[in-house]
Amino acid sequence: MTIPHVITDAHVVAKRNIIKIKRVPDLLVFTTLSPIMFVLLFSFVFGGAIDQEGGGAAYREFLIAGIFAQTVIFGATITGAGLAEDVKKGIIDRFRSLPMAPSAVLTGRTLSDVVNNIIVLIVMSLTGLLVGWRIRSTPLEALAGFALLLVFAYAISWIMAWIGMLVPSPEVVNNASFIVIFPITFVANTFVPLATLPEPLRTFAEWNPVSSVTQAARELFGNIPPGAPATTSDAWSLQNPAAYTLIWTVLILAVFIPVANAQYRVSTSR
Repeated sequence: MTIPHVITDAHVVAKRNIIKIKRVPDLLVFTTLSPIMFVLLFSFVFGGAIDQEGGGAAYREFLIAGIFAQTVIFGATITGAGLAEDVKKGIIDRFRSLPMAPSAVLTGRTLSDVVNNIIVLIVMSLTGLLVGWRIRSTPLEALAGFALLLVFAYAISWIMAWIGMLVPSPEVVNNASFIVIFPITFVANTFVPLATLPEPLRTFAEWNPVSSVTQAARELFGNIPPGAPATTSDAWSLQNPAAYTLIWTVLILAVFIPVANAQYRVSTSR
């Protein structure tokens, strides 16, 4: 098939998944409820302990970018679980019977989850504003911060797409994703400054792409005071967080787009 046909088919599949969110609002409610709870709990339960002098105000500004990063990465697991559910219910078999590009199924699925992440980021941003978070940069820099989060999450969704086709069970996908993503998002600068971590966790966190996307978002939102020692690192990954994040994004897409599509062909040929 030609590229225009693939784009058209992917658009149709993406539209189908977005309509599903509209018709099953519970999916969006539970997706947004968890990060809102994280924002409130970390801001008011832990914020005062970590930032005793400021009553948690400075910590809340430090926290929000980390919550954003964690949430969009966890949101990418919807791709794997959704695909596994479609395989289980026979939806993928119906797609196979249609005159459509096979790659459109995965492309449409991943693109629709970008829309879901946009909605989640909007809700979280409003929650952050309510607890005292502020964007202290220009509108263009702030948009760049949100865009970087979405692009990185889009790359992660292709890993989840591969897992969803490899293990066609929503429960297994969710459990496996949680076991991997949970420690990766916590052993980073998402919730605490790197200076508080012991070695070798600190070294791992410095080169963890979750740390770089969080650091880049903080810088683009203007939430890092110039020269703040608690939030900086000599590692190249955190001195150039946006570039390091984009390098990881390109590598993940280069590897997992063909791998996921190959697994799709294997899974649907059984």
